[in-house]
Amino acid sequence: YEFMVPLVKGYSTEMSLEATDLGVQVHGGMGFIEETGAAQYYRDAKILTIYEGTTAIQANDLVGRKTARDGGQTAKAIASQIEATEKELAAGSDNAKAVAKRLKAAREAFVDVVDFIAAQSKADPNAAYAGSVPYLLLTGNLVAGWQLGRALLVAEKQLAAGHDTAFMKAKIATARFYADHILTRVPGTRDAIVDGAGSVTALALESF
Repeated sequence: YEFMVPLVKGYSTEMSLEATDLGVQVHGGMGFIEETGAAQYYRDAKILTIYEGTTAIQANDLVGRKTARDGGQTAKAIASQIEATEKELAAGSDNAKAVAKRLKAAREAFVDVVDFIAAQSKADPNAAYAGSVPYLLLTGNLVAGWQLGRALLVAEKQLAAGHDTAFMKAKIATARFYADHILTRVPGTRDAIVDGAGSVTALALESF
């Protein structure tokens, strides 16, 4: 539960901002078109990312108290649960197999980052914290993909039983879309965190 708190406060609020930003793009065209209400949702979503501490504060909590403190053991325990879901998906339909492939790549990238943070938290704290916000977004992305993978498994069983066909098909399509278009962000974010810490701290403080 404690590991998930910064994800709920940080990742979900950042995603609400991204979703409402896209909403403005859909309904816009001549600035903020107020009659649709889209712009108000965007403004409302912005407060969420700073309301209970900024995203950076939540990210620092995830790095320090939730990952580095126990050497990444809690994070890796979650990764083990995700791996179990991957195995279920890999034995399923073509959609399930596709989600399993993306989920596996994301989980492996996550474990790489956890190892990096655990190793650097004492040796080079600046390197560990340089990628704190990307780490939060990566972790939230992975956990969301995991839960959608679990939802896909349930939806396929319900669909086979003839229950709520349209709803279950939508669940499956959503999980597949997320795996193909959102979960694929994780490996690149891993590279930015593990390989990019030096460029974050390269400039002298006087340069900011």
